[in-house]
Amino acid sequence: MSRNRSKSHPAAGQPRPSRRIHEEAPPKLSGNAVCPRCGASYQKGRWTWKQAETGSIEHVCPACERVATEYPAGVLHVGGEFVAPNRDELIGLLRNIEERERSAHPLKRIMAVADEGAGFAITVTDAKLVETFGRALTKAYAGRLEQAPTTRGEGNLVRLHWTRD
Repeated sequence: MSRNRSKSHPAAGQPRPSRRIHEEAPPKLSGNAVCPRCGASYQKGRWTWKQAETGSIEHVCPACERVATEYPAGVLHVGGEFVAPNRDELIGLLRNIEERERSAHPLKRIMAVADEGAGFAITVTDAKLVETFGRALTKAYAGRLEQAPTTRGEGNLVRLHWTRD
């Protein structure tokens, strides 16, 4: 559906701005590759855990690049009075989810777990993994999940805050 501006509209004679909101994605690899750090292989346009084919070039996968440059795709802040006595259980749940996701998707990994006052923050290499973590905590332990707005200047870093008092 296209919009028609009236001839008297102040912007009638000007072109509309581009609607493209995503940055240009890096070009796909032309052939097969293997990550020298984690062993993931790139085949048919996807990173997998399958055995690398002979003749594959070495290329660092996007997840290992994020870990090396300490540039996360998402951060989950976990806080509240409930967190301190249940910290190990909460982190165990998140590690189990990460293990399950990573077995099918090599680019979904936990980068670090850092203490934050009474809670902790967990950084990950995939934005959807943060959302999965937030939903899992809410489903298992109730609590409140809030998403901070993403900003273009920060590479669309997804920030979630889960709290339970």
